Amino acid sequence: MPAAPVIDAACAAAVDVARDAALTRAGTMGVGEHLGVTGEGVRVVTHAFACPHPGYPGWSWQVTVARASRARVVTVS
Repeated sequence: MPAAPVIDAACAAAVDVARDAALTRAGTMGVGEHLGVTGEGVRVVTHAFACPHPGYPGWSWQVTVARASRARVVTVS
């Protein structure tokens, strides 16, 4: 079983970047609380946010962010 990827600190800290992307896509459905971060690969993480819309109980928004090697800026993948 392969080891879990190391979670990049800059990508993990980019909650606001990920939330803004989720809000843009969600529209009136809304974006709820930040549920956590999952490491996907080198300098790549996925942020999860609750979906507060009553028509979608248990659903979540997922936004993957990344940064280039030696870059400080995190972008939406």
